[in-house]
Amino acid sequence: MNKKKKVIFVCTGNSCRSQIAHGLLQDMAGDRFDVYSAGSHPSRVHLASIAVMSEWGIDISRHTSDPIDDYLDAGIDIAITVCDNAQKACPSFPGDVERIHWSIDDPFHGWDAADEFLPRYRETRYELKERIESFIKTH
Repeated sequence: MNKKKKVIFVCTGNSCRSQIAHGLLQDMAGDRFDVYSAGSHPSRVHLASIAVMSEWGIDISRHTSDPIDDYLDAGIDIAITVCDNAQKACPSFPGDVERIHWSIDDPFHGWDAADEFLPRYRETRYELKERIESFIKTH
């Protein structure tokens, strides 16, 4: 029996991109991967992220925004940074960790979750879904 690979998505605030990616991979291939997300400067999960994931029937409302350091000794196999700042700030995980970087535009506009801001989050969700589909095919 193969053990699941541990994948962490890293962003700056761990409120939007990394949380959406976490929810998508968990939903699409949670049987193959243990999925986590963290931030270099964690804040909270954005209500707009929760809203656009809910549109696809994926509940990330119980996710927490965690610091990267919480996962340094978690046996991470693959670290995926989803923003350029996180790529620079991401510490080295111990062991033979595969590092992947995706430069995803930040949908964050402030903490308002009004409907007018949701299209940016949907674009982020679609882009991450495409990248995750490719990731799943190669891992």
